[in-house]
Amino acid sequence: MAHHSALQPTLLADVGGTNIRFAMADPTQRSPFRADTVRRYHVADFPNMSDAGKRYFQETGLEAHRAIVDAAGRVADAEVKITNNPWEISAARLERELGLDSVHLVNDFAALSMGVPLLEQEDCVVIGEVPCPTLGATHAQTFAVIGPGTGLGVGALLIRNGHCSVLETEGGHAGFAAHTTEDIKILRRLNEKYGRVSNERLISGQGLVNLYGALCDIAGQTPEDLKPEDVTQRAEDGSDPMCVKTAERFAGILGSIAGDLVLSLGAWDGVYIAGGLLPIMLPWMEKGSFRKRFEEKGRFKATMQNVPTVGIIHHDPGLLGAAALAVIDAGLPLLNR
Repeated sequence: MAHHSALQPTLLADVGGTNIRFAMADPTQRSPFRADTVRRYHVADFPNMSDAGKRYFQETGLEAHRAIVDAAGRVADAEVKITNNPWEISAARLERELGLDSVHLVNDFAALSMGVPLLEQEDCVVIGEVPCPTLGATHAQTFAVIGPGTGLGVGALLIRNGHCSVLETEGGHAGFAAHTTEDIKILRRLNEKYGRVSNERLISGQGLVNLYGALCDIAGQTPEDLKPEDVTQRAEDGSDPMCVKTAERFAGILGSIAGDLVLSLGAWDGVYIAGGLLPIMLPWMEKGSFRKRFEEKGRFKATMQNVPTVGIIHHDPGLLGAAALAVIDAGLPLLNR
């Protein structure tokens, strides 16, 4: 049975490398995530997470007895060391310092995957011709979730007889599989530079730069010293043909990886794409070879043509996922609310 405080307002925190976002959830409401309570703070402004939490309560006048914290890192023994962030977060210490009954620490991709059932129509954009899936339409559904950002996050949402659960994976670190002649040339160059080449080496912020460098090299050009945002900016305004090519190839390779993920996880019900690079890359995915490469899976091509690919354009998918976990912690159903 849910703890009595589990039905009360719950503090949500989404911790990344640079920013921390807080919000509140009301698990009893049809839409548990309270978008009007979101505040963002810089990690660098606080020595630890408790101080940031105190500031949030102080500035908003809100209070909570429970918290769901999703963090970009691997959660083990109720502690997490966040990638690209000096904080170490411990559930026990947060409970003590913020006076909470319970703190539930979770990986950011587990939260993001769990938030999928709470997405409204306007939070989603369909890539390709296959319409958006209906969650809970059958007794068993499996969805893949992939997110290119600072790194490449990979997870899955499993729905079994109305119950939702998530798979936390490190699929972003799986080996990159070359599918075209150009892929092989790209792989050869990155292999010489890094040794083993993971998907994340190509499909992430830094991956854009790696891909740009490899494409310049293949064309016999000297790459400029660009940051990821330079590559996307030049691709967007069409000022640099090599950056345009990089954005096109990025979308295509992401399609291949997403398709492989469907095969690996049996995620025939759909793929959700999130992550910091999605808003920037969406136009390239909609008009480029993303869907073509997603579907080109040999004898499974006909099956793949029926698998929906959906971009998540919600402002705070991590916090939405934390709100979904607050609902589950309260012992309430996530589907058909």
